[in-house]
Amino acid sequence: MNLHLATLAVIAANVLVSLRGFKDSSFFERYKFHIGAIQGGQKDRMMTSGFLHVDGAHLILNMFTLYFFADVVIRWFGAGKFLLIYIISLLAGSLLAVFFHRREPYYSAVGASGAVTGVLYAAILLQPDMRLALMFIPIPFPAYVLGIAYLLYSIYGMKQRLGSIGHTAHFGGAVGGYVTTLIFMPSIIQAHPVMVLLLALPIVLLFLLEKMGKL
Repeated sequence: MNLHLATLAVIAANVLVSLRGFKDSSFFERYKFHIGAIQGGQKDRMMTSGFLHVDGAHLILNMFTLYFFADVVIRWFGAGKFLLIYIISLLAGSLLAVFFHRREPYYSAVGASGAVTGVLYAAILLQPDMRLALMFIPIPFPAYVLGIAYLLYSIYGMKQRLGSIGHTAHFGGAVGGYVTTLIFMPSIIQAHPVMVLLLALPIVLLFLLEKMGKL
């Protein structure tokens, strides 16, 4: 697979900012996602936190996932719209995290997961017949199964407060990628209505659970 310049630029930005964060704890603390600081006026954290990572494994996993799905979005939309989807998904993840954790001033998170999940969702909408084979599941399966399962796991993670992973950002990123892709190409709704509906189900479930106070 060819590595497009836009994908390379995004990966480079994540690597450079993350490496600085690994070496400089004050830099990491200043630019990570932190509810109290954001509510206090440091809105830039909603963007900068998406380029910081906890460690090398966290960074590699996100960039590896981006590498596989970015090319699909770029082939359909071009580099400009790919970058827009990436940034919108990143910010959507941060906004949803602010909303869900608004009463938790010490909540913090880092990582490109929200932006990458938005790109993943966009790629599935654009190419719903895409199939994946994971290392531990060698049989190819439809990519949308991964997308839906990932968001259902994110709901579970949000509910159970699993680890230090920003599950809310994953969800917000998926919403950003989903909505932006349909705005850029509304014909997908007519071409693949079942797929559009299936991918919307976890999103609807999330907001129903929030409305009922289950999260």
